[in-house]
Amino acid sequence: MIRLGGGRVERVVAVGAHCDDIAIGAGGTLLTLCLARPGLRVDALVLSGGGGEREQEERAALAAFCPGADLRLSVLKLPDGRLPAHWDEAKAAVEELRERTDPDLVLAPRTEDAHQDHRGLARLLPTAFRDHLVLGYEIVKWDADLGRPVAYQPLSPEIAEQKVRLLQEHYPSQRHRPWYDREAFLGLARIRGIECHARYAEAFAVTKLTLDLGE
Repeated sequence: MIRLGGGRVERVVAVGAHCDDIAIGAGGTLLTLCLARPGLRVDALVLSGGGGEREQEERAALAAFCPGADLRLSVLKLPDGRLPAHWDEAKAAVEELRERTDPDLVLAPRTEDAHQDHRGLARLLPTAFRDHLVLGYEIVKWDADLGRPVAYQPLSPEIAEQKVRLLQEHYPSQRHRPWYDREAFLGLARIRGIECHARYAEAFAVTKLTLDLGE
């Protein structure tokens, strides 16, 4: 939770179940934040893909998506698609992340995401980040689980194009996937932009939001 008008964003937490989740769901928002606030601290946690090609891709990609930031990334080795069976390890990783930072903003998957790893991680976040604004990003995929978002971050055309370019450049292991292309990423961004009177945008779910309109 965060109070409206409560101050600058100085620390961000970004979490993903898989390498590329953060960049797909919130890459434009990270670019926007980091370009506006040099030195922003970004603590990132990815639960799977550690120790191989996917981790190398993720480290290079998030460095590009967080220009000028104090980026601290951990990539674990939980098996893809098996988060429910590794709940204790995932929970411990989220709690350790909370112990080392007190962020102004948390970027995470949505609790309504159809993928069990995304959904499971999303449900872990409020148990550790109880008094923080958690924005649930969306990932387009075959499950047809896109929802009705309530929060939007407009993206300039330049940022939207940069996001797509970085996704294509830094995740070659994903290029074979039928949904992993420029049309999908820009198309969703264009739709979300229409919904918030912008050219492009990223959209988020919000579970709790505390307002402080009296200040």
